[in-house]
Amino acid sequence: MTDTRVVLVRHGESFATVERFIGGLRSCRGLTDLGRAQAEALGERLKRTGELSVDVVVSSSYPRARQTAEIFGPMIGHHDLDIRPGFGEHDPGPLCDGLQYDDFVAKYGRPDFNGDPDTVVFPGGETLGQFHERVVAAFGELERDYRGKSVVVTCHGGTIDALLRHCLQAPSSGRFEVFTKNCSLTELYRPRENIWRLLRYNDHAHLANVE
Repeated sequence: MTDTRVVLVRHGESFATVERFIGGLRSCRGLTDLGRAQAEALGERLKRTGELSVDVVVSSSYPRARQTAEIFGPMIGHHDLDIRPGFGEHDPGPLCDGLQYDDFVAKYGRPDFNGDPDTVVFPGGETLGQFHERVVAAFGELERDYRGKSVVVTCHGGTIDALLRHCLQAPSSGRFEVFTKNCSLTELYRPRENIWRLLRYNDHAHLANVE
């Protein structure tokens, strides 16, 4: 059976975004009140519409992703999470994790995520190429473990960008940009071996009245 479905959910609004600091795993403080409301709105939508038949809910190990999944998961009958660190955001490393963004720019310059993927963007952290390799490897493990299943993966904007580039066989940097909204749905479907269909991207209709 090859009809595997993977639905990517970006976490809700985080303190890292609002307070403009580089929020790696070490400094992530989870969701704001708005972020929690966004996750609740997603859960309410999925419960009301029944549009997804979900076999398992997966999350990265970041608090903002886990908290998002812990809010909407039980609303669709999933109280347990499969935590997979490989789906975490681009790791800035211990030197940069938690730095205010403006302080990072003043010290290291504005990061270029559209250039050479092997260039060091975060001193002591992952290159973009290493980040993409990690995410793609985690995706391969997910495919093997949940073959023929419907999986929701709660993760990050950078993670979703990396997976879309992988599935669409696009370069790992440049050419196009995506801007994935908090708590949006991006759905990938594999009807047969080595083929992925992008069924929807950035579906956030449930957030229309969330402020």
